[in-house]
Amino acid sequence: MTSFNSIFRPGLFEDQVVFITGGGTGIGRCTAHELAALGATVVIGGRRVEKLEATRDEIESDGGICDFVHIDIRDEASVDAAVAEIVQRHGRIHGLFNNAGGQFAAPAESLSANAWRSVVDLNLNGTFHVTLAVQRHSMALHGGAVVSMLADIWTGFVMMAHSSAARAGIENLTRTLALEWAQYGIRLNCVAPGTILSSGMLTYPEDVQRTVAKAAGTVPMARFGTESEVSAAVAFLLSPAAAFITGACLKVDGGAALETGRLMRVCAETPAPAWNGFSRALDVSGTPFEEVNDARERQR
Repeated sequence: MTSFNSIFRPGLFEDQVVFITGGGTGIGRCTAHELAALGATVVIGGRRVEKLEATRDEIESDGGICDFVHIDIRDEASVDAAVAEIVQRHGRIHGLFNNAGGQFAAPAESLSANAWRSVVDLNLNGTFHVTLAVQRHSMALHGGAVVSMLADIWTGFVMMAHSSAARAGIENLTRTLALEWAQYGIRLNCVAPGTILSSGMLTYPEDVQRTVAKAAGTVPMARFGTESEVSAAVAFLLSPAAAFITGACLKVDGGAALETGRLMRVCAETPAPAWNGFSRALDVSGTPFEEVNDARERQR
């Protein structure tokens, strides 16, 4: 009995191997559950083995197939060894979701050189290391699909100069590789979530959470996104339905990127209906994000 009520047809990813970095928590965990429910052999990677084991056990208890590898995406040797191990175990990699990354909130003038390098290394360099290793070990021979994680960076990202620069680099890297690697039958796209009600948001200090919650009051669709809505976008871009889509970025942000900086704002009177097909989604109630509706009222 699967824990995921996917909108896609059963068996869509049957006999396919999909590698998800950062697959033990948050959006990566949700996506791993959905793809496994759709028949994929999912391989999740990350640094915290206990999180990987817990997600693997969840998926297996729901009847799916899940493997995991320990990987530090900042370390080229670690990446190469992990990807080679996946190919040795499973034959090839049909799909890759570059989900792993991380950042912290800080004004640009307070960032040390080491702080800047650590975030750029994790997000941009890590995405490049994994993508290149998957291409070399599998996709250059067999083709495949790659989806990389971005963020709502389109008009700048206050307190996140390091991360927004790295994510912008990922978008351009994706476009460039889409051109270079079309000859191998490899498609590369990005997904760019807005504010998503996910366990990942709870890693930030409470004052940052409250700031985000207030800003979300201006989202045209009048609510946060769900992990399932991002997972569905990833599944679509990895699927045959996106066979003629490459070098693109799919924004999953409720229209937030369209509204930033406008003098006049028009938001829905009531939150637009949400999609949440993941019965194991973590409960994040009791956080400052519950204040979003109050924030909307104050901004009218």
